[in-house]
Amino acid sequence: MSQAQQRLSQVSSHLSGAKPTDNITSKNPDDIVVTAALRTPFTKGGKGGFKDTAAADLLVGAFQGLISRSGIDPKLVEDIAVGSVLPPGGGATEFRAAALVAGFPESTAVRSLNRQCSSGLQAVVDIANAIRAGQIEVGVGAGVESMSLQYGPGAVTEFSELLENHMQAANCKVPMGVLSEQMAKDRKISRADQDAFAASSYQKAIKAQKAGLFDEEIHPLTVKWTDPKTGDEKTITVKADDGVREGITAESLSKIRPAFAKDGSIHAGNASQVSDGAAAVLLMKRSTAEKLGQKIIGKFVTASVVGVEPLLMGIGPWKAIPLALEKAGISKEDVDIYEINEAFASQCVWCIKELGLPFEKVNPKGGAIAFGHPLGCTGARQVGTLFTELKRTNKKIGVTSMCIGTGMGMAAVWVAE
Repeated sequence: MSQAQQRLSQVSSHLSGAKPTDNITSKNPDDIVVTAALRTPFTKGGKGGFKDTAAADLLVGAFQGLISRSGIDPKLVEDIAVGSVLPPGGGATEFRAAALVAGFPESTAVRSLNRQCSSGLQAVVDIANAIRAGQIEVGVGAGVESMSLQYGPGAVTEFSELLENHMQAANCKVPMGVLSEQMAKDRKISRADQDAFAASSYQKAIKAQKAGLFDEEIHPLTVKWTDPKTGDEKTITVKADDGVREGITAESLSKIRPAFAKDGSIHAGNASQVSDGAAAVLLMKRSTAEKLGQKIIGKFVTASVVGVEPLLMGIGPWKAIPLALEKAGISKEDVDIYEINEAFASQCVWCIKELGLPFEKVNPKGGAIAFGHPLGCTGARQVGTLFTELKRTNKKIGVTSMCIGTGMGMAAVWVAE
């Protein structure tokens, strides 16, 4: 539906007394629906439960969980898109292999993609759009990252002289912590506000974890793990996020040294954790889901992706969210839950305040500060996190969004069944 058609529809709805949200909450055979969305636990980079597990092996676990939970015949899945940032070659070869190991047949195509921190969301949106265009009937959008095994200086290539001599191009490779520190100063985001937000993320996450609110979205994995003290290899089952910590307060965070500048405000406690994990989302048309007897948990409505200044990459959600809402024909007040990735407390706080969103609507179970941000995985992870919370609270409309390295933002609108 074009924007002009959406506006005409909104006018008609107003005249008929219908709500603006009626357009996206109504059920139609051509809706692009989600019938399963899950993730592995997220574990601490370099020392957590998945520190010795390859990204492709994490993906195998997520794929197997998706097949098992949905009951889908793997032969019906025509295409899989996997978002990932760090693997050599984009992970294309091992992700195809992972799909085969998980039980998808040779007929299921696989590709990898990299749009930095929104890679997982981009993968899901690409599959949704392929279904909407009639290219495929059933597909999987996924995301994965092993930051333990692949994060580091080698993840960014050297720039040529041509790129180095262009100011904005050169800014694309400024380390995110450094540019986020500068953004916090430029946009006057106090350390007190950042620490308060970060503490809230930890407190919400530990409360949710203790109450079992992550259990539905998490698929446990059994992996090999080497004890760093003894060198002994063990087999362990990872069932929960291991980065969530109890007792974190704004006061305790205020004592941590700044990481990027002596007089800075950003530190390990108010930035996203380096983590390992995978997530996967199964999509198809509503008519297909009903024919196959698949349980529908929600639907994809629309998405937006935008560019911003490389040095201001953190403001991406501020620009992307309003565009996604406009495309959906709804207002920010119509949204029940916002899942906005907590790359840094500084950028997340700024975006929330500039958008005028109630803090209680944002990341109700905490976010990446509390349980991690495996780069290419987060966008797919948010889908399962959002739908389980919408279901639990009997709410309807959600938005997922994140800032993106080099200066971009992405957002998507979803409706729970």
